[in-house]
Amino acid sequence: MNAPPLDPEARREQMVREQLARRNLTDQRVLDAMGLVPRHLFVPEDMRHMAYWDGPLSIGQGQTISQPYIVALMTQMLRLQGSEKVLEVGCGSGYQAAVLSCLVEQVITIERHAALAARASELLCELGHSNVTVLVGDGTQGAPGEAPFDAIIVTAAAPSVPSPLKDQLAEGGRIVAPVGSLGNQVLETWERRGKEWHTERSTPVMFVPLIGEHGWGDDDWARRRW
Repeated sequence: MNAPPLDPEARREQMVREQLARRNLTDQRVLDAMGLVPRHLFVPEDMRHMAYWDGPLSIGQGQTISQPYIVALMTQMLRLQGSEKVLEVGCGSGYQAAVLSCLVEQVITIERHAALAARASELLCELGHSNVTVLVGDGTQGAPGEAPFDAIIVTAAAPSVPSPLKDQLAEGGRIVAPVGSLGNQVLETWERRGKEWHTERSTPVMFVPLIGEHGWGDDDWARRRW
C-alpha cells in the first residue's frame, strides 16, 4: 500500500532537513525561517504539488521562485542579526521577502512587474508579514528614499552589481547578488568597509536577468532562450 502524501508542513520540514541542513547551511535562524514560511502558497495552484522540490519553479511573467537551497544560501550569506533594514531587488512571488521578514526588522522589496508585485503584496499581508513593503519599479535603481540599507539581496542576474545599490548600502553592510553573463553567473558578496569594498565570489547559479537601467536591457531578455 502506498503511503499517503505528506501535508505541506511535513513536506516543509522534510525540505529543511534533507535539502538545507544536510548541505552547507548552518545558520539556525535561517533554517527556522525556511521551516516557517509556507512556500506552497507562493507558487501557482497547479504547481503546488512541486512547491517543496529541490529546484526553481515558474511563477508567470517569465519569472521564477528560486530553489529553496538558493533562497536559504543567499539569506545566510547576508549574515543577518535581527535589527536590519533589508532591500530585496526582484520581489517575484514574495517568498524571499517572507523569509527575510522572519529574520529582520524591515524589508523593502522591488518588483518591475506590477501584477506580480500586487499578488505578492496581498499574500504577504494575508500571512501577517507586516514588516514588508512592496514597491513597483526599476530595482536596479534601488530605493533611494528608503536608504541606507543594512543588507541588499538581488534575486536576478546582473552584468555587475548596480552602482545605485552600492551607494545605498550602509557602512558594514553586505550585498549578495548573482553576477555574470546571461548563461554563466556566480553569487557575489560585497561588503562595505569605509571607502573600500571586500568582494567574494562563490557558488555558480542560474537566474533570470535583472532588467533595468543598471542591468540588462529588454532586448537581452527577448534573446534569452530557455
